[in-house]
Amino acid sequence: MSNFVIGRDDPRSRDVALLLEAHLEFAFEHSPRDDVHALDVEGLLAGDISFFSVREEGRLLGTGALKRLDATHAEIKSVHTAQAERNRGIGKAMVRHLIQEARGRGFDRLSLETGSMEAFGPSRALYASFDFVPCPPFADYRPSPNSTFMTLDLSRSEA
Repeated sequence: MSNFVIGRDDPRSRDVALLLEAHLEFAFEHSPRDDVHALDVEGLLAGDISFFSVREEGRLLGTGALKRLDATHAEIKSVHTAQAERNRGIGKAMVRHLIQEARGRGFDRLSLETGSMEAFGPSRALYASFDFVPCPPFADYRPSPNSTFMTLDLSRSEA
């Protein structure tokens, strides 16, 4: 059993801000600049976003956020695992946590946008393992060959 602790965190914390910088660098490395939808620290401080981290013995391992889109629909944002900590189930633990949070807050649908390029394949596989399925663009997103949109019907799934 892991010793992962998932809880609310402050994106302005030094270790978190550094990991979020790595997340943005990854996004900009693998996506056209005008088609990157990852949020920076300031974006994650918005009132409609709940930000979480995964820690082990106080050490930051990963991040994730839940954005309220409306009364029944939320979006997953900023799921990222530190490079040195990958393949330990950290992303899976965070996605499971975000699904439980969304369900606990009464959302019926949870959606996300991720890249369509090969570098984002592990992310798409992770979400598919929780029964997220492809969907059309939602909220303010527009169709793009660089984006994959996925959604989960929380009223039907039991992640």
